[in-house]
Amino acid sequence: MEQSIALNNVTRIALIGNFLPRKCGLATFTTDTFNALTDRYPDLKVDVYAMDDHPGRYDYPAAVTGTIPQDDRLAYLDTARKIETSGAQAIWVQHEYGIYGGAAGEHILALLDRTTLPLIVTLHTILEKPSADERAVMEGLLRRAAKVVVMAERGREILTRIYGANPRSIVNIPHGVPDRVFADPQVFKPRFGWEGRKVILTFGLLAPGKGIETVIEALPGVVAQHPDAMYVVLGATHPNLVAHEGEKYRDSLKALAREKGVAGNLSFIDAFVEQDDLIDYLQAADIYVTPYLNPAQITSGTLSYAVGVGKAVISTPYVHATEILADGHGVLVDFRDSAAFTREINDLLGSERNRSRLSSRAYARGRTMTWSRVAERAMAEIELIVSAKPKRIAAASVIKPMAPDIAAVERMSDATGMLQHSIYSVPDRRHGYCIDDNARALILMSAIDDLDEVVRDKWTTIYASFVQYAWNPDQRRFRNFMNFDRTWCEDVGSEDSNGRTLWALGVTARDARSRKHRDWATMMFDMTASLAFELGSPRAQSFAMMGAAAMLEVTPGHQLARSILERFPDQHLALLCAARRPDWTWFEVVLAYDNARLPEALIRAGMAIGRQDVIECGLETLAWVLSKQKSPDGRFRAIGSESFSRIYSEPLPFDQQPLEAQATIDACCAAYAATGDDVWREEAMRAYGWYLGHNELDLPLATAQDGGCFDGLMPTGLNRNQGAESILALQLSSCAISGLSKTSKGVAGTGRAVA
Repeated sequence: MEQSIALNNVTRIALIGNFLPRKCGLATFTTDTFNALTDRYPDLKVDVYAMDDHPGRYDYPAAVTGTIPQDDRLAYLDTARKIETSGAQAIWVQHEYGIYGGAAGEHILALLDRTTLPLIVTLHTILEKPSADERAVMEGLLRRAAKVVVMAERGREILTRIYGANPRSIVNIPHGVPDRVFADPQVFKPRFGWEGRKVILTFGLLAPGKGIETVIEALPGVVAQHPDAMYVVLGATHPNLVAHEGEKYRDSLKALAREKGVAGNLSFIDAFVEQDDLIDYLQAADIYVTPYLNPAQITSGTLSYAVGVGKAVISTPYVHATEILADGHGVLVDFRDSAAFTREINDLLGSERNRSRLSSRAYARGRTMTWSRVAERAMAEIELIVSAKPKRIAAASVIKPMAPDIAAVERMSDATGMLQHSIYSVPDRRHGYCIDDNARALILMSAIDDLDEVVRDKWTTIYASFVQYAWNPDQRRFRNFMNFDRTWCEDVGSEDSNGRTLWALGVTARDARSRKHRDWATMMFDMTASLAFELGSPRAQSFAMMGAAAMLEVTPGHQLARSILERFPDQHLALLCAARRPDWTWFEVVLAYDNARLPEALIRAGMAIGRQDVIECGLETLAWVLSKQKSPDGRFRAIGSESFSRIYSEPLPFDQQPLEAQATIDACCAAYAATGDDVWREEAMRAYGWYLGHNELDLPLATAQDGGCFDGLMPTGLNRNQGAESILALQLSSCAISGLSKTSKGVAGTGRAVA
């Protein structure tokens, strides 16, 4: 046996696949992989995440770190979080169709897309004619994987020809085999009662497609020359087959043997045998046969094991067999050719010399495939991909804000308004428009200082017109979603969209550069703002409060605005009281989207109506949520969308979206206006730096050449689409930072600190 060795860079990996005691070839493979890794590299920690098709059925060993219920997508996401925080440096996935949930196993992609770790994937099946879903999953794996392991050169060829894979990312590592000494079958035959018999063996889960019928049909000719020959079919019926039809297939094979008059020369061993017992069975056989019917089969663990212990092998020419038995390391016969099997079996059983020479050649090839060799080659690849992972770049000490630029806003806009989504930077008209984005765009038109007045007037009018047309007087609510053909998708928009619209109207009434637009916004606010009293969502109420606070700046005696500001703050203070815990200073038992808008609204409302307790509450909760939006190295970390709805839980880092950074910047600007404390300006700059690359992945989301912004920060990189919400978040943030810089010098501080 080979001695253990040390690794240079890798101390921990995550291994995903089936695992014993689940009874299938992939479980055996993953278990063997684990054992080989831990034997060869004793200092390596291997966290096993076992796929579970029947939760609660299997008594997994301590080696299994966690299980993933096959059809529970949330469990995949939860496992991704565990892996991401475990200290693992890479993920090794054993991929086979049928073991992962979702269409063609797409749930595994959801897991991988929620981790930042480099991936190596071993492909156990590579389809030349995949379905649409199968192709999508394979292409997803190829995009995500740094290295792809195939077990036959044909696999490399199919991946490059059919899927367009990068050949440099593909490595051929053979199926592992146990490290056993070369042995005379006669030593092992007594254990199984096979003394005096010439044993032909097939092993594996029994199922149609294994070609057992071909060998049974060949037996009469074999028995005629070798009456002591016995064909042993070792293996339980595949569990999925048993579930659907019981032992119908096995019974049909027995009936065929009786029909051919060779029932006495056929032995079924209906059992799932452990590896050590399997190797003993293999070593007791004289010949190993694999009469498989599928020419595209790229991997056969049973064939690899037979070669590994030095069996004389007769096989049909499926892909794996043609490669592993090439150059005289075995015998190939045509598919379903029972006469050829008769001829070749008789030849080997009739010549001890020929059988011994073939066995020796097979064993020599098997020495290159031992599990320790496989572990070494795989870990060499894993060390390479871990070493190649980009190192973190030290953040610059100075963040230089971008000047506001509406080029990307105009790109996403037409005569109707601003379109919602894009595919990369190209507007996607299929999703039409929404009032949320047009309300934000309306605010932006008032916020940019250096903007051509003709351009400002044009777009302010277009976005205002969208808002105006969205008002449904019959329902006294704003609609939200509009199709590209200008038909509405609903009569009443969400509470949040109605609250945001009131916010935009209040800000436009205060900040629009043209009197005509201020007058229009004031009229619309007066006509519609009473809907605020029917809003139940805390965020919708917060947006309404911010619109009302802006209106009070325009008209200090505005009674409707004051009524809004006198009602909602106390409700929010009550929410905080109900949800608060010693470690939880928040209005809800969960963190969600646009979180910083809640404290911002309280700060602005408190300033508008002169309530210091409301301001203090806003400052306290803002400080708390800021403490949850920092990475370990102090960078801004937007609360990821996967954090939403997790009760009293620490936030998760992904997917990070531009809207969260904008809300944080605006809230910090409000806090600075209320206190003059520089710490709030510093926190705003920290959040703004997120757009410029001061984030988890050192990737800028802003595209400086046109004012665009990518839609989010994923564990594996950027969401490269540039939708309206993201572009507006960046531009409004740039305006806020610009305004903050202009006012900061003249404001005295009060010394508050942010946790």
